[in-house]
Amino acid sequence: MGRHSLPDAPRAGSADPRIRARRRNVALATALVLTVAGGTAAAVRGGLFSLAGSCQDDAVHIEVAASPDIAPALRAAAEDARAKKITSDGRCLDVSVTARASYQVAAALRSGKKSDVQVWVPDSDAWVERVTEISAATQVDSLGNVASTPVGVAMVPAAARTLGWPVKTYTWNELAGSALRAKRIGLGTVDPARSSTGLLALTRINESASRVKGGDVQAATMAKALSRRTSDSDTQLLDTLPRDVSGSGHGSPGRNQALILSEQAAFAHNTSAGSGDDLDLFYPKDGTPLLDYPYTLVDEPRLGTDESRAALRFMMLLGEAAPRQFLRMFGFRTDADNPSDALVTEAGGRFPQPYARVVTAPSSKESLQEALGMWTITVESARITTVVDASSSMGEPLPGSDRSRMDVTKESLIQALATFTPEDEIGLWKFSTKLDGRKDYRVLVPTERLGDTKGSGTQRDRLSAAFRSLKPVPHGETGLYDTTLAAYKAAVASYAKGRFNALVILTDGVNKDPGSISRSDLVAELQKLADPERPVPLIAIAVGPDSDRREVDQIARATGGSGERVNEPSQIHAAMLKAITAAGAGNPN
Repeated sequence: MGRHSLPDAPRAGSADPRIRARRRNVALATALVLTVAGGTAAAVRGGLFSLAGSCQDDAVHIEVAASPDIAPALRAAAEDARAKKITSDGRCLDVSVTARASYQVAAALRSGKKSDVQVWVPDSDAWVERVTEISAATQVDSLGNVASTPVGVAMVPAAARTLGWPVKTYTWNELAGSALRAKRIGLGTVDPARSSTGLLALTRINESASRVKGGDVQAATMAKALSRRTSDSDTQLLDTLPRDVSGSGHGSPGRNQALILSEQAAFAHNTSAGSGDDLDLFYPKDGTPLLDYPYTLVDEPRLGTDESRAALRFMMLLGEAAPRQFLRMFGFRTDADNPSDALVTEAGGRFPQPYARVVTAPSSKESLQEALGMWTITVESARITTVVDASSSMGEPLPGSDRSRMDVTKESLIQALATFTPEDEIGLWKFSTKLDGRKDYRVLVPTERLGDTKGSGTQRDRLSAAFRSLKPVPHGETGLYDTTLAAYKAAVASYAKGRFNALVILTDGVNKDPGSISRSDLVAELQKLADPERPVPLIAIAVGPDSDRREVDQIARATGGSGERVNEPSQIHAAMLKAITAAGAGNPN
């Protein structure tokens, strides 16, 4: 039978193949568990080894923190290794597996605190990257990946039929848009700030939307809609399904008929006792991102030789036949390019859904950061005042280009504006020296809601026009310090509860106003104004290879924000979203 020969419907007189496969899997799971448990008990009773004997006394112990979805499979493999008295350098291997949410472990490691585990298996390499980007974080070293599972969109049967499952295929943007637009189909997700499933899907939606006209606005609108149906975990997300998924779910207002879900989570739901009718699974045709479960050593330099070798031994063990069977039994792929038909069917997939088409080029770190930044400001709604350097140096051309720094800065700001929703509040100041009497700054557009209408246009229209009209001031210098203090005072005074409040300053140089406040006094004043109960992080972006990131970072950190440097203004949008994400998480880079 070929890889794409999944049955389209059960034959007359035969059981649904998914039910038959489920029964086989449940029977296999039961047999494996009983074999491990029973074999261990028999060995103890028969005196083959004693729990109090030399094997346990001389065992090398390893603590593993694993993503909750894969923890049961790893625990089964560890129990099997214990029962078979698998050794590392002649000592019995004793592995303890604890289920821990990947975002929680990542946060602890980013803080640099000493870890109580030797191995970490998060659900995605994205979490490992978030730890390694912090210089003060606990060291982590990824040795390889132990399993994978693709991310798709699972639906109750009636909703899936409405969208043409399994024959009709969609891109990520089309699928999310169709689900959100369809009457009575609620699309839910796990919080992308806490879940790789949610983040990878959101990133693919953004990337897919970027290929169509007006895609940035469309992606932000979809993110806003998703934010209203967000859960903290797969378990909570699955609890939002209608009580009876066999029907349309129309009698369950507010409940979700579609979920962004991993194949493994859909498999676990469909094969669980009492789950009700199965979910159907869409695999977007522009490729499904993979959760890839990296096997990661934690703080390797402090590990003893025996612990390091035992941790490596367990990883190698997971590549052997019996442990791989445990992984498949719990719904994981052990070969991403050649998925099991039975596994896919159990998870709700069916040809011609492109379930073997994984993303050949995974989303970049920058794409993930942009998606998370966009999510941060979308979920909470934002109140952001943008302050742009209009000194004469902004009129200088970029190296190798006939466009000025200001030209590309304006373009980047207009691009960023497209990602905000009508509920967000955005304003614009510009600064140089002595722009308004003795003041170095001028308020061009007060910070107000983008959807508000005054006269013939909206706040968004006014901002777009103001961005386009920005011009360098002839002979103007960089009045950075006085402007920063005045803008921060205004942002703190106008703090909006329930929103992500921030001040964004873009400058291509250091302060050149001899009559201004000093840097040390500015930092001291900002520290006095900053209030953890009413946070307004300053996000300072130094534009150009000759700009001083250290200066803007020192100033920004006084408020709980961060400073970034971009070599060219076209990188501003990504830098803003990166800094917004860090500030929103309370841990600036």
